[in-house]
Amino acid sequence: MAIISDYEEEKQNNKKPSASASTPPKTSTFSATFDPANPLGFLDTAIEFVDKESDFLANETAETEILTLVRAVKDRRKKKKAAESEPKKAEAKRVKTDKEEVSPAAPVAVPEKQEKAAAGTKKEVAVDAEGKKEEENGPRVPNKGNGLDLENYSWTQSLQEVNVNVPIPAGTKSRFVVCEIKKNHLKVGLKGQSPVIDGELFMPVKPDDCYWSIEDQNSLSILLTKHNQMEWWKSLVKGDPQIDTQKVEPETSRLSDLDPETRTTVEKMMFDQRQKSMGLPTSDEVQKQEIMKKFMTEHPEMDFSKAKIM
Repeated sequence: MAIISDYEEEKQNNKKPSASASTPPKTSTFSATFDPANPLGFLDTAIEFVDKESDFLANETAETEILTLVRAVKDRRKKKKAAESEPKKAEAKRVKTDKEEVSPAAPVAVPEKQEKAAAGTKKEVAVDAEGKKEEENGPRVPNKGNGLDLENYSWTQSLQEVNVNVPIPAGTKSRFVVCEIKKNHLKVGLKGQSPVIDGELFMPVKPDDCYWSIEDQNSLSILLTKHNQMEWWKSLVKGDPQIDTQKVEPETSRLSDLDPETRTTVEKMMFDQRQKSMGLPTSDEVQKQEIMKKFMTEHPEMDFSKAKIM
């Protein structure tokens, strides 16, 4: 339990205040439970108490004074941390000096077979590391929502919308949230902290049809309405890891919600994606082949040996 109270001057012994003396200011007691997992909640309560009990926040310099106080506390913390690390640095330096003074041991001769085997093992490790690096940099398998789960946030998508989920400290209030949604840009984070997301969107959205809300008091949910509702996004913002859109699996139940024309287009696109992944012709290519076969049948007198279907 953290308690903050105003200072009250002690009365002088055996003396009574004169009639002209001013009445001492009224003091108030503040109490709140401090949760280390939600420091912003405690600060919010404290600031509301100050606003209720005084006119401090009405001053034009109130915000500057609060920031100055925060910087002063951070400076004291840095100085304390630096003072605590000095003995460790000195010890590390002493150990390093002692090691340098010790003469190196004589090299041990390695048999030729063992040397070749070690070289082969190192080469295999290097190849595995390179393959893993290429896999990390290449398109990833989408999550169950056809998006991707990243370190600081996750996102899912349908053909019409993109849903973003950003974890936030429990009890965070909306006024501490920064969420700027523009046609081609998204910025998300908490006031006074570095943004979690700040970049150009993979494709444009309709800002007027986008919104955000705090879910379960510990996560920020953002809904983005796609401008082009006929394409899958490879990433939320440009520069982030991308997904393999050929492995996207839209829910069948959602297709029934589309109008007939849009549904036909979506089903055609899904068919073409599957065909490409298997190295087979797309629907347009199949249609061209059928037309060509019909034409060849109707004109047997013509030579089609060098004909190519574009």
